[in-house]
Amino acid sequence: MRKSIILTIFLTIISRAIFAQSNAVKLYIDSLKHQLIIAKNDTSRVLVLSNLCRAYEYYKFDSIAVYAKQGLALAQKSGYSRGEIDVLNAWQGASENHGDIPESLELNFKALQIAEENHYIFETAISLSNIGSDYWDLQDYPRAISFYKKSIQINKRPPNTLEAKELQINTELSIGDSYSEINRLDSALFYMQKTYKETLNDRWHRTVLLYLGDVLFKMDDHRTAFAYLHKSVMLNEENKDDYNSADACKTIARFFKETNQPDSSIFYAKKGLAHAQAIGFKMDILINSKILADEYEHKDIKQAFYYLKLAMTVNDQLFGAKKVKDLQKILSEEQQLQRETELKRIARQDLLKEYIFLAGFAILLLIAFILYRHNKQKQKANRVLENTLTNLKATQTQLIQSEKMASLGELTAGIAHEIQNPLNFVNNFSEVSVELLEELKEEAKAGNNGDVIAIAGDLTQNLEKISHHGKRADAIVKGMLQHSQSGSGTKEPTIINALADECMRLAYHGLRAKDKTFNAELVSHLDKTLPKINAIQQDMVRVMLNLFNNAFYAVNQKSKTAGVSYKPEVTVSTSVENNRMVIKVKDNGVGIPDAIKDKIMQPFFTTKPTGEGTGLGLSLTYDMVVKGHGGSIQVNSVEGEGSEFIIKLPVS
Repeated sequence: MRKSIILTIFLTIISRAIFAQSNAVKLYIDSLKHQLIIAKNDTSRVLVLSNLCRAYEYYKFDSIAVYAKQGLALAQKSGYSRGEIDVLNAWQGASENHGDIPESLELNFKALQIAEENHYIFETAISLSNIGSDYWDLQDYPRAISFYKKSIQINKRPPNTLEAKELQINTELSIGDSYSEINRLDSALFYMQKTYKETLNDRWHRTVLLYLGDVLFKMDDHRTAFAYLHKSVMLNEENKDDYNSADACKTIARFFKETNQPDSSIFYAKKGLAHAQAIGFKMDILINSKILADEYEHKDIKQAFYYLKLAMTVNDQLFGAKKVKDLQKILSEEQQLQRETELKRIARQDLLKEYIFLAGFAILLLIAFILYRHNKQKQKANRVLENTLTNLKATQTQLIQSEKMASLGELTAGIAHEIQNPLNFVNNFSEVSVELLEELKEEAKAGNNGDVIAIAGDLTQNLEKISHHGKRADAIVKGMLQHSQSGSGTKEPTIINALADECMRLAYHGLRAKDKTFNAELVSHLDKTLPKINAIQQDMVRVMLNLFNNAFYAVNQKSKTAGVSYKPEVTVSTSVENNRMVIKVKDNGVGIPDAIKDKIMQPFFTTKPTGEGTGLGLSLTYDMVVKGHGGSIQVNSVEGEGSEFIIKLPVS
């Protein structure tokens, strides 16, 4: 879970070692309460209340809202906008760290609105970075990266303060970690190494070591990764930094788990859990508990059940039904706020156009006056003026209407068109069928059997179209349900070679059933020594069918334009590398353009024509490989030359 930069800077000044001792916390809080009493103005009181919110995060979390509401009321009363943002950031940081992401998002959007309205550059950058962190917690990594990059772009503007540099390092590190989560490891390594060079102090050094080690581990550089992770754990514990210690221990525990060293994994997961529980860090409580439950499954079933129960409890707190409902409410309110902001922008533009029109009108009146004074042909001048005014009014009306339509298009573009299209067809053909039935009744009464039969034929065609588009909508809905339920089966020993060979042939013959003219060469390089792996067989079948279907589709598309010299070819290969099973599906088809490589794993994104795909295939594949089996998926493609999908799965 990402910590807000304001809270990070604050905790640089007030050591976590102090917050680890309840007496010291109480003394510090008492001193803040005394400052609140003797403060000479409202500005000072707002800042003290903001610091009280931060102090109570690791002492009495429930007290934060009380002081935050006091601080907000006082800041609003005194017109202290920056203080209002500071209180919102303090409240947000505590909410995020304790797992209340809906509340954190709501507070961040409020802070962003105030910062933008007052043109506060640094505060706007902070709010954007914090919103990115909330989307990171929700595992919406592309959107998180978008907000992080907006924050960096704004933060580049002067003044270039120490706080701005802290924010830049924190945000760049978050971008790198987000790229790591979506397996864009080269991009992740770039940002990690950049922040490593820019570290300002020891605290940033040990934090960057943690995330750099995690990326290097995913890139299979285990020796260097372990060295970085181990050093990060030691430095964080020496500095009594519970937050980063929990993260570091979690990461190194996962390292040992994936390298089949259960005792070491348990040791570090327990340490990470202890650090996370000390500060109420729910996300790391959840992850460390899951690791312990998995490791104890074959060692001590009682311990495994204990940690599983702990993980389930925290998971419900973080992602339960109420949290989902609250999140939907916040996102809906933010979309409404964006729509209102857009309407205000349109209103301002309309007002500006009216001013321009009035200015133009005034100029025309002046011209008319001059013409009246100096031109004897008054009637001709008046006609010219009248025609000009008419044209200007028409032009203004057209401009205003065009702007409104463009803005409306921007607001509505892309909203639920996947499900709307087939439903529109169903509605249209249903309405036409009702009219045809009325005609059928009239012709039947008149005894016109020929017309009755013709109308019945039209009705049959309409019903077939309704059925077709109904099935299309049904396929999209089922795809959505399938997307949310992927990876729910039971793992069992699986022979990947057999599945790969079978799925390749099924996909090939499936396409040939639709297009008898299609032919392609099937090439297999299957490692005969490949061991069985524990996998959900139905999920792996779906993964490979998705990849093979896409491969055959790509070569079929290319064969339509490449000429007789082109020979379609799809290749599957298997092997074991660094204790991971590697499955490669390669084709020499049309390839993937660079501009859309980042989007192909997103739900509902498809390059196929309307009606040929729902855009859920690769999204399902990603979820089943990464989330369902703890593996990774990588795409190598050159437009016009072909694509290769590489899946890596843990062997044991």
